[in-house]
Amino acid sequence: MIINDTIVALATPSGAGAIAIIRLSGKDAIKLAEKQFKSVSGKLLGKQKTHTIHLGHIIDETKTMDEVLVSVFKNPNSYTGEDVVEISCHGSNYIQQEIIQLFLRKGCRMANAGEFTLRAFLNGKLDLSQAEAVADLIASDNEASHQIAMQQMRGGFSSEIAKLREELLNFASLIELELDFAEEDVEFADRTQFKDLIERITFVLKRLIDSFAVGNVIKNGIPVAIVGEPNVGKSTLLNALLNEERAIVSDIAGTTRDTIEDEITIGGIGFRFIDTAGIRNTKDVVESIGIKKTFEKIEQAQVVIYLFDAESIFAQKSSVESIAVEIEKIKNKHPQKPLVVIANKIDAISEKELNVLKVSIDDIKLISAKTKKGVEDLKIALTNFVNTGALRNDETIVTNTRHYDALLKAFEEIQKVQHGLETGLSGDLLAIDIRQALYHFGEITGEITNEDLLGNIFANFCIGK
Repeated sequence: MIINDTIVALATPSGAGAIAIIRLSGKDAIKLAEKQFKSVSGKLLGKQKTHTIHLGHIIDETKTMDEVLVSVFKNPNSYTGEDVVEISCHGSNYIQQEIIQLFLRKGCRMANAGEFTLRAFLNGKLDLSQAEAVADLIASDNEASHQIAMQQMRGGFSSEIAKLREELLNFASLIELELDFAEEDVEFADRTQFKDLIERITFVLKRLIDSFAVGNVIKNGIPVAIVGEPNVGKSTLLNALLNEERAIVSDIAGTTRDTIEDEITIGGIGFRFIDTAGIRNTKDVVESIGIKKTFEKIEQAQVVIYLFDAESIFAQKSSVESIAVEIEKIKNKHPQKPLVVIANKIDAISEKELNVLKVSIDDIKLISAKTKKGVEDLKIALTNFVNTGALRNDETIVTNTRHYDALLKAFEEIQKVQHGLETGLSGDLLAIDIRQALYHFGEITGEITNEDLLGNIFANFCIGK
């Protein structure tokens, strides 16, 4: 792994814009920039203070490429811990590429995906969980995922893990010391205090592991399937939720032949709504495929909205009990999934009929997707399915699958240690389980790592970060 050369990359999105930023990092970053930069003040970049900005021109021999602002960050007080130069140039694609190619000719190397952040990790500016939070912060598209990423970047998660690891390491050292004096039969590690520590670690690990269920949906969005018979207003509801004409709406039953998906943010949480084909018996081959996909989407969804047409129930004198039967079928088939039952087209029925629905079906939501009456109440109901109390209390929430896996493995080893303490297991066998738990803690923060792991993590970053 080469980390002692100087790298360059575009740090802003590719494409034309008002301004683009080109970043250099490495031992020769300032020296290389100084040779190609002519300050309007005539000052040399290498002699300037860190965290200063300078106006001038990028020059290629006698050719002036662009008027730019150059920011200087001297090691170790920079993002990467190395000398860093950021060139703010005009956002022309041509100018961006010309400046980057200039520095490549002068001795820079094109940065790999995530290499600036990788160098920050290797130089001790960030631990591994904080580095991963950088990617999460860039990818965050709602308030909740942004808040979690910011908390992890500030070290909230890693500091909690590091504290537990340090305490466990201290006891591990005492137990290892006992092994050196095995013939004298002495105990340096107080077993009562050690048992208390293990119980505390178990409690924290359980909380962090349980938080992943919430963290994962906050990070990736909550899939919500809208299901029901044809022509009950599923597509109209999707359009009302999205506040745009996303799905085709008509009076012809079976118009939606395939699933339609789109995302919105409600209360800081991302929801991915899936408008499905109406469920009914049909001989239409294409519609049958759509209905099959509907059942697949119900399996994938974390929340199911069952929508029915209140107007047709009373107009056709169908029994409300038939709707209750359909609701029970969904509940029995998917008992773990939250189910929201909605009566649509309430603007077309009487107050008496509304009361019949309220009495007959528990927790029913009454809406008119066409007039958007009740849609805001539905949004509030959906956010209640997500426990964001942890966000308000600033508790740590796990969103990363790699962290979750390491926590599960650490928890398994801690349970072995706890069982060993309860059964009077010998110190040498306890030490083995403790070392394994420490190993999995270290995997999270990067104290235990390898090139393959780093390659997998930083390959998911964008170039320039």
